[in-house]
Amino acid sequence: MWRVGGAMGVACLIDLPRESELRNRVVACSRSIQNSKGFGMRLFVATSMRIRGVFAHRRTTCWRSRLPMAAFAGIVGILLAGPQRDVVAEQTKANNRPNIIYILADDMGFSDIGCYGSEIATPNLDALADNGIRFTQFYNTARCCPTRASLLTGLYPHQAGIGHMMDDRGHDGYRGDLNRNCVTIAEVLGQAGYRTYMSGKWHVTKTVQPKDESGKQNWPRQRGFDRFYGTIHGAGSFYDPNSLTRDNQLISPYADPQYQPETYYYTDAISDHAVRFIEEHREEADGQPFFMYVSYTAAHWPMHALEKDIAKYRGKYDAGYQAIRDARYQRMIDLGVIDAESTINWPIPDAWKLTKFLDWDIRNMEVYAAMIDNMDQGIGRIIASLKATGQLDNTLICYLQDNGGCAENYGRGKIGPQREDKPTLTPLADVYLQPDMQPKQTRDGYPVRVGKGVMAGPADTYIGYGRGWATVSNTPFREYKHWTHEGGVSTPMIVHWPARIDRRGELEKTPGHLIDLMATAVDVAEADYPETFHDGQSIKPMEGKSLLPAFAGRPLQREAIYWEHEGNRAVRRGDYKLVAKGAEGQWELYNIAADRSEQNDLVTQQPQIVKELAALWRRTPSGPTCFR
Repeated sequence: MWRVGGAMGVACLIDLPRESELRNRVVACSRSIQNSKGFGMRLFVATSMRIRGVFAHRRTTCWRSRLPMAAFAGIVGILLAGPQRDVVAEQTKANNRPNIIYILADDMGFSDIGCYGSEIATPNLDALADNGIRFTQFYNTARCCPTRASLLTGLYPHQAGIGHMMDDRGHDGYRGDLNRNCVTIAEVLGQAGYRTYMSGKWHVTKTVQPKDESGKQNWPRQRGFDRFYGTIHGAGSFYDPNSLTRDNQLISPYADPQYQPETYYYTDAISDHAVRFIEEHREEADGQPFFMYVSYTAAHWPMHALEKDIAKYRGKYDAGYQAIRDARYQRMIDLGVIDAESTINWPIPDAWKLTKFLDWDIRNMEVYAAMIDNMDQGIGRIIASLKATGQLDNTLICYLQDNGGCAENYGRGKIGPQREDKPTLTPLADVYLQPDMQPKQTRDGYPVRVGKGVMAGPADTYIGYGRGWATVSNTPFREYKHWTHEGGVSTPMIVHWPARIDRRGELEKTPGHLIDLMATAVDVAEADYPETFHDGQSIKPMEGKSLLPAFAGRPLQREAIYWEHEGNRAVRRGDYKLVAKGAEGQWELYNIAADRSEQNDLVTQQPQIVKELAALWRRTPSGPTCFR
């Protein structure tokens, strides 16, 4: 028996009875002290909030012999508090489980944000970095959907069924759909009492336009997310995205009663819905932690941006590709994200630069920069909403990118037509559901144009920014999206969590990979990673390592990191990286600590290391059985 503020509270919460009895005892404990000098009502509210989270956890997980630590500490702290204590504050302090937000950008290079060397304005990301840490050797999988599969599941993408793209290639590693032998972060954290939200690009199922509800088995709501707003497909117009979905229903952005901005722009919509989920969570589930996955399509082609954002960058790139790359390289060295001793700012070959259409390509880069700027503005709104709801300090935020800069030639192959003076096609109805990645026309009836000379930005254009600017984005690394050289797989990684990370503005050189994000979420959420799920299906063990030691500046213990995409393959063990282009390509060997630009192939000098790493790669989940 404990005496609390003159009232008697029974120590009834240590041994767990059935859930109904637990609820009755908790309510009885709270009611027994309601007359205790104004203390009771605060206690009752705080207890009710905490127990709601406890019951949610208990409904969906195998119950242990005691309450989860955070919930137990919260209840006992309330019962032991004196009448002069602020019980709500004490309960909040006792609940150490953070919110978790993973933010993923699309088709951006290592040097494309300000705190990694860019001239593009990203003050909100820079502020997160200034008050957190930046990883300098974090890795993705070189392509959109494999990265998303890996991030969501903590597995290499082949283990999750998405080693290539959204097509079934006849092997388990290449089914084009998340399989049932993996779980998503949302599925795991949902069982640990978290609410789960997603805003943005899904791109881990081939069923974009299902014939019936059964075709949605790998949509976000069916893979653990409580709320979803975004696109199922991997690319599309920023003004009229295909496969736009709210929760489980395909919608038109122009007939959506819940969201009608003055100008619809998909990046804004992703940011605004992330903010909405944060605000609604505070109203509906306050006291319960949440996981949110914000998956932007910026800055994936097409180069679409709002005029107000493009205006900031007019003339910014007139100096051309090499001058911008040189300036970035120097800033990166000044910031410490690379060093001059292990990198080479090799010149961009003339063949990769445009001359006749240089003004047009400068415009493409202006729009690309504007897309990133707009995304950063949206991240600023997300941060502001966390501040306004008092959740920023105890929210783990990780920002990263899905692959390196994109050198694809989309929309650049011919000379394009000029814009018509007036619409030439019948306008589309507001309820029309856009079925095409590249729309045939705008909503008001202009044909969508591609080709050199078509000035990117508006809805009637569909252009990529090309190899020259992708080389600038990837300064000072080799290759691009698709390839497993450093330019294809290196990503910024900003981590912000003031409540647990004491380091401010520091760099973290420990190598990490997307597979580590599941393990990190499980660790900080005090969750249980299941051995079986999906009606008894066996679940593959996590491949990643929790990043908590790295957050504190301690090393991670792992054997190696692996890659394969389209036959491009690599393995990194310690400082040595073995890498090849294409399934038949010859192995190349680099000492990343001394040569991160991958200019000095050591294959002939270090044959034993080549042999060891090749053997290591062959027996891994990303080995040859995956890409036959």
